[in-house]
Amino acid sequence: MEVMEINVNERLGSLKVEVFDRTVASPVANASVIIRMPNTQNIIEELFTDSSGQTPVVQLVAPPEEYSIDENSPKPYSEYDIVVSADGYADETVFGVQIFAGSLALQSVYLGRVGDESITVTPPVLWGDYPEKIPEEEVKEIPPETGFVVLDRVVIPEYIVVHDGVPSADAQNYYVPYKDYIKNVASGEIYSTWPVEAIKANVLAINSFTLNRVFTEWYRNRGYDFTITSSTRYDQYFSYGRTIYESISDIVDELFTTYIKREGQRQPLFAQYCDGRRVQCPGWLTQWGSAELAEDGMSAIEILRYFYGNDVYLDAVEKVSGIPVSYPGAPLSIGSTGDDVRTIQRQLNSIASTYTAIPRVRVDGIYGAATESAVRVFQEIFNLPQTGIVDFSTWYDISEIYVAIEKLAEL
Repeated sequence: MEVMEINVNERLGSLKVEVFDRTVASPVANASVIIRMPNTQNIIEELFTDSSGQTPVVQLVAPPEEYSIDENSPKPYSEYDIVVSADGYADETVFGVQIFAGSLALQSVYLGRVGDESITVTPPVLWGDYPEKIPEEEVKEIPPETGFVVLDRVVIPEYIVVHDGVPSADAQNYYVPYKDYIKNVASGEIYSTWPVEAIKANVLAINSFTLNRVFTEWYRNRGYDFTITSSTRYDQYFSYGRTIYESISDIVDELFTTYIKREGQRQPLFAQYCDGRRVQCPGWLTQWGSAELAEDGMSAIEILRYFYGNDVYLDAVEKVSGIPVSYPGAPLSIGSTGDDVRTIQRQLNSIASTYTAIPRVRVDGIYGAATESAVRVFQEIFNLPQTGIVDFSTWYDISEIYVAIEKLAEL
């Protein structure tokens, strides 16, 4: 097999591929992952997955990072195709994986048992040609009690049901874990190379938009069987199977329970937005504008107030559906003791039955070196900062993976 060499003097981005069994969502070890130039048979590298279903990180050539900061620049990302195969599974091809300089791209692939399949990663909103949003009233009428559902508080749902088209289309519905949905949308709506405060402002807008749809049951109260659509004309850009970026993923993990609210309003802000170049939208956040303001030193909340007004503020969701125990409010680390530590130890041991690289620990309620080591391995596998500390993001990621594995055990 001939493998092409990369010129190390080029700008580089990086890629990690994660391979799962589609039926039970468990990692697939020793899967072959071939990375090749798009629409060719020119192979760049062949990698193999470890016991956690993950490849090593590989560096790939990408355009200069500056291209993603200036909207008048050439295309800011390079594209690669990957072909995944494993014993007992049909091959899966992902066309057009997008790599940005200086960013780690995370590509998940789910293998089935029959019939070769493929996914094409569609262009991001800032580069592609997508319909502009139809403006809606910011404050939604709360349905009467005779409606489909009336929530008495803002809740993070376990899943978002995404209709892959305009509301009236005969299209597929995807059941997507809530955080995965926000990461997917954010990775397609903005660039992972932007300043952190710009990414935060856009993630908060995306989260608030989504929670408004959830809180008002906007589509279900109109007779539909989904939460939101993938159409940019009605909602936000969602693309099944698209590449996610570590810089965006980390911020979503940090902020997924935080949303924008306007003073005097009960519901999350219906935070409409546009690109600000191809489409103008006075009174809404503009994506390119948010990047410029962050470059000028504005914080996320300052950016949001610049666009939506000084009477907006940030609030936090009290309940996350599907999570057995809420975050205790303070990080757990060496020296921590009590029931919260026992919860994490018990959950890590359950996760270790599937992700065998995680060492099992004694469930004694004492956060010692063994628990810290298990947390670090978990963080490495699930693309979190490897601190060995159970902070907000790590707590909820451990809880979510634990719940998913427990459900699989019941099948």
